[in-house]
Amino acid sequence: MTLNDPFARLPEVPSFTVTSTTVADGAAWPPEQHASGLPGGKDVSPQLSWSGAPAGTESYAVTVYDPDAPTGSGFWHWAVADLPATVTGLPEGAGDDTGSGLSEGAYQLPNDARAARYIGAAPPAGHGPHRYFVVVHALDTASIGVPADATPAVLGFTMAGHILGRAVLTATAETPAEATAETPAEASAEASAETSA
Repeated sequence: MTLNDPFARLPEVPSFTVTSTTVADGAAWPPEQHASGLPGGKDVSPQLSWSGAPAGTESYAVTVYDPDAPTGSGFWHWAVADLPATVTGLPEGAGDDTGSGLSEGAYQLPNDARAARYIGAAPPAGHGPHRYFVVVHALDTASIGVPADATPAVLGFTMAGHILGRAVLTATAETPAEATAETPAEASAEASAETSA
């Protein structure tokens, strides 16, 4: 099976650096970054720090995306727009219901569970490891002009012509086949899509 590359058809742009005290690049999410329906899951967004963005950066967007969800379109866990160029990080938990850790003017778009916040990882039991692309997008405009109720896909489409650079950190998660837990929003949405496929 060929793994989906979410950047394959996007404009090639310079990379810059993003790190996290929550998770190392390529490592598994800690329990708190899983969905609240799973053991230890708390829907807590990760801490992020970035540096080295290209000259001309006017704002940032941050997204968390799982391309391995069995939906045909992946699963968007988090999308933040209009972070000022002066911002170079987000504290852990910034993506709560109120966006308490976001700077003035920044806003969260509804994720694929239709909640304007971060929702944690919840791959279907037995589906194997999933990748979570945590991406900081450096943009050439101070405001991307996407409505607050738009989807992350609309944000991505609108950003495509404005991206100056991209910083990427990849986390992973897997739910063992024998795991039993209350089904969280992502697992429910993915299971529904899989059943109807």
